[in-house]
Amino acid sequence: MVNLRTPEDVSAVATTGYYIALRVGFAFPLEEVNALPQPWIDHYTRLRFMLQDPVIRWIYSNTGAISWSRIDLPDPLRVLDQAQTFGLRYGVAVSCFDDNSDGQRSFGHFARSDREFTEEEAQALYDYVLMRHHAKAPPTNLTPAELEALGMVKDGLRLKQIAHDLGVSEGAVKQRLKNAKIKLGAQTSAQAAAMAKEFGLI
Repeated sequence: MVNLRTPEDVSAVATTGYYIALRVGFAFPLEEVNALPQPWIDHYTRLRFMLQDPVIRWIYSNTGAISWSRIDLPDPLRVLDQAQTFGLRYGVAVSCFDDNSDGQRSFGHFARSDREFTEEEAQALYDYVLMRHHAKAPPTNLTPAELEALGMVKDGLRLKQIAHDLGVSEGAVKQRLKNAKIKLGAQTSAQAAAMAKEFGLI
């Protein structure tokens, strides 16, 4: 049984490289890991392949896992053929999505040069991305008062101004921000506010 828990585990299966994007909302992922070969990244970026890449098109309209060789979509720029010349001969795409109106997608594509991925490996890669997707989910336990304080931090207000505007003590604001930082896993109030904004909470 293939069990992937760490980036090193993923690299051992996707021996030519991989790309993972976690919690993609309207535009950008909350986190991304690009472990593809740099010459391929440069070529892909320079020729602006993303909008024509059949792997990316599959990812945004499906969930699950699929071998690149089974993706039956037009490839007018021959993205997959060109990938082979950089050693990305065999690949798997995986995609998962929150099934709600505020849904975010996480996905990955993984490559080898020597052989097709097995079904078990493809499932393990999907499970790994799904695990990371859930781990990056926004917390649901932030209180309205904590979110209000974070929103004011995001707007650039200082502690004294926040306390004045809310009609509470600076100590109360500090406690709200401390609680929010713990729940978000943030080091600073500014980082917590930025994370809350990324999650669409404020």
